[in-house]
Amino acid sequence: MTKKLTIAFLGTNYHGFERQKNAVGVQNIIEDTLFKILGEKISVDGCSRTDKGVHAREFVLSFQTENSIDDNRIITGMNHFLPPDISVKNAETVPDDFHARYSCTGKEYEYLIYNSRNRNPFYENLALLYGVKIDEKILQEAVMPLIGEHDFRSFCGQNGIRENTTRTINDIKIKRKEDLVSIIVSGDGFLYNMIRIIVGTLLEINEGKRKLECMSEILAAHDRKAAGRTAPAEGLYLNRVYYD
Repeated sequence: MTKKLTIAFLGTNYHGFERQKNAVGVQNIIEDTLFKILGEKISVDGCSRTDKGVHAREFVLSFQTENSIDDNRIITGMNHFLPPDISVKNAETVPDDFHARYSCTGKEYEYLIYNSRNRNPFYENLALLYGVKIDEKILQEAVMPLIGEHDFRSFCGQNGIRENTTRTINDIKIKRKEDLVSIIVSGDGFLYNMIRIIVGTLLEINEGKRKLECMSEILAAHDRKAAGRTAPAEGLYLNRVYYD
């Protein structure tokens, strides 16, 4: 039977989600824990790849098992054995054609910026410390050309270039609550480092290194060198994963 797990994790202590040979990925921990619960060597499929230090409030996994254990016992058992920075939120039996990655129809990411010159221990490794004052209204205007279907090759890290780099961004919202600035991006899928490059480019606009209208030109260039820097991983969260 096919199982769907929804988990959450802090990525600070992990080398991304995917299984690693010479480092620890979240997948290593999940599969080891499933073995303890199910007594089977399980290989899980994740909804996304994440870089070292990236977090997830909602991350979906799927796997095959012959064990008929109750879903609630999977949740309770796994949360008993998992470290404090990984948690199982839900488990359910799904149709056999379900796949965490290939059945996914969209995702929502959030990038958090602690907009202050002074460190805050409560945001350490959880938000980017950034001392230049952000004008969120200007950045909201700057990001609008990215909404819709475009070739986002300019916003793709070199290690992730694919033949098809066209994606659809449904919405981008930039919000502020006191010193915390949130950039929320939803779409049908994202290229390698795409969100972090968008954020890095916005920060360069904020610093006056790029003009407000540059996003359209960057899209048209189809060249990673046309976009800005890649923002650090610690501010990025996978917020939601969508399925039909």
